[in-house]
This record gives sequence, structure tokens and C-alpha cells, in this order.
Amino acid sequence: MKHIRHIGAVITVVTAAAVACGPAPVAPYKNPSLSIEERTQDLLSRMTLEEKVGQLLCPLGWEMYDKQAGGDSVVHSAKYETLLSERHAGMLWATFRADPWTKKTLDNGLNPSLAAQAGNALQRYAIEHTRLGIPLFLAEESAHGHMAIGATVFPAGIGQAATWNPALIRSMAAAIAREVRAQGAHIGYGPLLDLSRDPRWSRVEESFGEDPVLTAGIGSAFVEGATGGSIRESGKVLATLKHFAAYGIPEGGHNGRPSEVGVRALRAQFLPPFKAAIDAGALSVMTSYNAIDGIPCTASRFLLTGMLREEWHFKGFTVSDLGSIEGLCTDHRVAETVADAALMAAEAGLDADLGGEAYVHLIDAVRSGRLAEATVDTAVARILRLKFAMGLFEHPYVDTQQAREVVRCAEHVRIARMVAQESIVLLKNAGGCLPLDKNTGFILVVGPNADNAYNMLGDYTAPQADGAVVTVLAGIRARHPAAQVSYVRGCAIRDTLTADIDRAVAAARRAEVVIAVVGGSSARDFKTNYIETGAAVTTPGSVSDMECGEGFDRLSLDLLGRQPALLSALKATGKPLVVVYIQGRPLSMNWAAEHADALLTAWYPGQEGGHAIADVLFGDYNPAGRLPLSVPRSTAQLPVHYNRHVPRVRDYVEGAATPLYPFGYGLSYSTFGYDSLTVAPAGRGAVEVAFTVANTGRRDGDEVVQLYLRDEYASTVQPLKQLKRFARIGLKAGESRRLSFTLTPDDLAIIDQQMNRTVEPGRFTVMVGASSEDIRLEGEFLVETLDF
Repeated sequence: MKHIRHIGAVITVVTAAAVACGPAPVAPYKNPSLSIEERTQDLLSRMTLEEKVGQLLCPLGWEMYDKQAGGDSVVHSAKYETLLSERHAGMLWATFRADPWTKKTLDNGLNPSLAAQAGNALQRYAIEHTRLGIPLFLAEESAHGHMAIGATVFPAGIGQAATWNPALIRSMAAAIAREVRAQGAHIGYGPLLDLSRDPRWSRVEESFGEDPVLTAGIGSAFVEGATGGSIRESGKVLATLKHFAAYGIPEGGHNGRPSEVGVRALRAQFLPPFKAAIDAGALSVMTSYNAIDGIPCTASRFLLTGMLREEWHFKGFTVSDLGSIEGLCTDHRVAETVADAALMAAEAGLDADLGGEAYVHLIDAVRSGRLAEATVDTAVARILRLKFAMGLFEHPYVDTQQAREVVRCAEHVRIARMVAQESIVLLKNAGGCLPLDKNTGFILVVGPNADNAYNMLGDYTAPQADGAVVTVLAGIRARHPAAQVSYVRGCAIRDTLTADIDRAVAAARRAEVVIAVVGGSSARDFKTNYIETGAAVTTPGSVSDMECGEGFDRLSLDLLGRQPALLSALKATGKPLVVVYIQGRPLSMNWAAEHADALLTAWYPGQEGGHAIADVLFGDYNPAGRLPLSVPRSTAQLPVHYNRHVPRVRDYVEGAATPLYPFGYGLSYSTFGYDSLTVAPAGRGAVEVAFTVANTGRRDGDEVVQLYLRDEYASTVQPLKQLKRFARIGLKAGESRRLSFTLTPDDLAIIDQQMNRTVEPGRFTVMVGASSEDIRLEGEFLVETLDF
């Protein structure tokens, strides 16, 4: 209190002098002509310990505004005033979020214009009614679209990866960033860069699959779209990378369980996507709930300081996942109290506390001498620098009219449809069943995912207005209005009491073709229970469709409910059967692979998914999506990722050890040939791999060209093969193109026995083809010296 009274006395003197001598000088931190570092250090020097710690807090934001009577205006709430008065919070999370957990609906939530109003109201109070007037950071979920009412919903992460098209994902991320920033937020949570190698895990849908090179390529493109250029631009956000690290391989597929992985595998496989995204411009990294080798990631000095700061020279800030600091005490039990957990996280190098309840203990930690105030200063400075860099002190407000014009604009809807089209993977097409004849007169669309809007979207999605999401049924009817398109639900995803299979069979007998849309769901509802982190919780009496999404880990990958019975009954009619999977993880496709006439997966295709699926079914779009992960035959095979280490696996007594569908696999309505491989030195230790690809089919189409590498002999055990380069290229029917990829020394490097990244002499095999198992061309080259 003495310190605060002293500050008040100084202000009084300055004010008196101002009356006599003219306007008071502007504080240096408010002077935009000074450098960011000068402004940061000046502001930091003026802050009390409580104000500093406040900048590290990121409480939940959806209770910080009040929607006025009539619903056409928004003001800050009394709870927000208390938060700033008592805790000086510098960030808020999920202010505009709407879902069953937040209890924000289409009625009491915020449309884009009102969200912009709310953001402005929160900023205005922070700037005008706090001592130093520091603007807020507003952070929002945005991995496949802003999780807010009215925002464009793009395909989930696993679908984004299935495009194998970084340029398209760059455009998508830029659209998401424009929508987030137009509503007044500054930080976008996403992309998720965890390699998902256990499909039982509930968050596979958010990931980019099992491979580090594909994940790095798609993830870096996402960051470039969201953050690239200048973060001072109105359409850019700080992309937050999730979740650091190795979160996608938990024991038993249980979300948040420990990840059994060594440091060499971490460096070779799990960390490179994060390094690539940071090199692409990412300025925020979120920790994960799991522990690695007994150390929770939220308290890992090795990760947060050793890797991020000392090795990678990361200049942004780190943030906990929601409640993960408290989890050091309650889950991992490495700290007896939350105060101890906060100290442990801060000393490891964690900057910000998502949830804002743990780091309040840092005030006492500093005052008791347990924590150096310099540690707090370092974390605060990292956040303040970015507030200055984004121009928030000069331009804290947004134009509410622009929010109305930008969010879900026609261009963003067009991009959503493109991503959905490119994400669809054709897995089987017996006898050229697809594309369907456009003269088909009677079509049955059947299945629990045929006409369910929310099941198209995935987790972390806001409520949708009627008609905002195009279902498969709606897409087919819009694409083929002249046909008689009938619909029978047939059954639910999980519930076994509401099936109507007999009616589905009767309708199938009258149809010329049956399109069965099955799979899973991450659609939350108001009957679902949630824990304090927002993850959903299964309950014995629950019969909602939800079987995927955070907290919904699976014991098996089988289709649930009466879906297998529905498919079998439809097949028995003898009518052509096209099976479409809408899913967030690779569910069992064994039956469909054997019995369906055509099979495709559309993942969670987003709001334009119905149009995209219809485009593919009727041949208006030639599919070229490729699997970003391997599809197992059984959970007993797991793990089954393609780049497992040598030696080669042998078949089981009961069946094959290979996946049902391998990484990189996907069919087209065209065929493609590969020839004329050359492998030659390219100088400075690089190798150029060149070859010719030809469209040998009758349709224009895309081919996803994949280059794999195998180090034949090395000082540490290496993968059977590893993707190194890929490209999605469009070729007209009959067209051929010469392609070349350059492999750099970094592509050839391994982590040796001393944990050094190095290139060793030896023989390397180059494999080029259409999937990890469909290798069309092979060559080799020799590295002869350590100076290669």
C-alpha cells in the first residue's frame, strides 16, 4: 500500500505542475515513435507486482459482457470491472465462444457485430478505467474457424491435412484470422500440431495426422496465413500452437495420459512441426496436459526453456492449457498445492495462465522470496511486446460494420467449400460406381449422418442458425433437383432404440442407388456433462451421437449403435451401395472396404460439406484427398503408422499387420503414371530428385505426389521410410509434367547416439509414388563423407 500511495503522490505533483506549465509529457510507453523494447521496458518499470501478474492471467471471458435488453447492444459486465480491479487481468479467453459448456446460444450469445461491440466495450474500460490503460489481449478458439456465432466453419484439422495442399490451408487460415480480428480478438488458438498415432484418442480430428513432415507443411501454412506478414495488420492474429508436446500419443488413447516417448523420438518426430511453425512466424505456444518421462509438459524446463528459448530462440509467449497448471497438483501430483504448481510452472518458463486462477499465487511467491520478480518481468515483457507490436495501444478498437461484412462472407464460404472438396478421400470405387450418372432418377440418402448439421462440423464449433450448414442430403438435392431423392435416417450414431432399418430397406428397394452416410460425431448438446477444462464426459445413460471430440476416447473403432446392421441390410437389397463416412477419427471400415461398391471419407467437412460431397459423388469435382494417417484393421494393431522403425513387422496369426488403408492413400476418377526418375547432386550437400508424372485417364484431376526416403544404415534405428516432400498438382487428361524436389542435408539428418542432429555417410533410397505403399519409382544415392 505504501508503494501505491507513493505513486498517487507523484501523480498529484505532476498534475499540479501541469496546471502551471502546460500539458503533462506523454509517458514513453504511449509514444509510438519509440521502439517496442523502449516502450515495453518503460511500461514494465511503472507496473506494480499485482499489475504485472495480472498481465499473465487469461480468465474465461464469456461472462465479461452483458447483452442489453432488446439484444442490439452490449456493455461490459460488473464481473469484468471486479476482475480488472482485483486481478488486473491482461487477457481473456473465449469471450465470444458459444456452446453448451458456456451456455451461450443463438439467443443469448453474440453475432459478429455484437461481438465487435463487446470487444470494444471491454477494451474501452481497460484503457479508460485502469491506472496504466493497458489494452487487453482477447484469445479465441480458431483451429477450423472462429468458435463464435455466425463465423465460417471450415473442415476439421484432419480434413485440412487430407487436402495435402498447404497453399489452400494458408488461404483458409487467413480467412479465419480476418474473422477473428474483425470481431476484436487478437489471438487464435490453433493449429494443433500433435502427431496423432492412436486413433482411440478423442482429439485426432483436430490434428494433421501421424506424420511430422505433412504436419509441419500444413501447420506452417496455417501460421503463415493467420500471422504472416505484419501482425499490426488488421486481418492478422497471433496463432497459438497446440499442444507442446507429444500430446497425441497418450497411454491407452486416454486424453491427457502420459506419453511414452524418448528424447530422440521427440527431436526427430514430435518437435519438428512446432519448430517449422515457429520459423513460419508463430508467436504463441500452448502447453499440453500430458507428462513425458515423468515431467508434466506444463512444468518442463527442457521444453519451455531449453527447446523453445535456448535452442529455437522463440520470441513469443507460452500459455498453459486450461487448468494444466492446477493439474500439476490435482492430476500429476508433482506439487502439493496450486501455489506450488504455479511456482513450478513459472520457473520452468511458462508465461501465461489460461484460466487465470493459478498464477495469482505468484504475487505471494515473489513477496516471500520463493520466486524472483525478474522471472515475472520476463514473462510480462514477452506479452507486452506483442501488444505493442500489434498496435493495440494506438488502435484498440474495431469497426462493428466491418465485422458484419467480413464474417462468413462469400469468399470465405467459397474457401470452405474448396477445402471440403479437397479433403474428401475416395477409398474404393469398384467397377467405376462413381461418379454417379447424372440421369439417375431415384436416389436414397440414408444414415445417421445424412441430414444432421452438427455432425458435419466437429468439436469446438458454435451453434448454427437453421440452413447455415449444408448436409449431405441438402447438397445432393441441390445438385440433382430433377431426381427423386428420398431420405430415411435408419438409425442413430450410438442410440440403439430409435432405429428404423426396415423402412430404410423398403426405400432402398425402390431406389437406383443407395448413399449411406455413417460414421461418428463430435456434436455437443445441452445434455452433455463437462469438466472444468471444457472437455466432455461420457455418462452411462448418455445416448447422444457424440463419440468423438475432447474427452471422448474410444475403446474400439467400430461403428456404434445399429450402423453395422443398417449397412448390412442395405447391402442385402442388391442395390449399388455408396458409403460415406463422416468422422473425426479413422473408424473401422473393414466391412465397407469389402462390401460397399464405393467408399469415401469426408472427415468433418464443415458447413459446406454437403455441397462438396455432392460435387464428388456426381463428378463435378474429381477427388484427390489423401489419408493423413493410416487406417487400422483393428485396434489390436496399434500403433500402425507408416513410419515405424525397422525391423519390418510380421503378420499376426489372425491376420495382416498392414493397415487397411495406408498413409497417403487415396483414389481419383483419373489414373496417373510415373516415370523417368533421376537422382543427382545439387551442390552444397543437396540432392535433386526429378521425375515425370502423367495423367493417363480421361478426366482432368489432381495427383498428390509423395517422396519418401530411407537411410539404409545409420548409427541409430531409423524409420522404414519417411515422407520428405509432397505436392498436389493438377493435370489435364493426357498431360504430363516434369517435377523436381530438392533434398537438403537437413532432410538426410538423423539424431545420433550423442543426441546431435547430423548427416552420416551411407546409402539412401529414394521412393516416389502415390502413397506410402504405392511406390512407383525408386533410386538411391550415396553420402560419402561427413562433410557432405
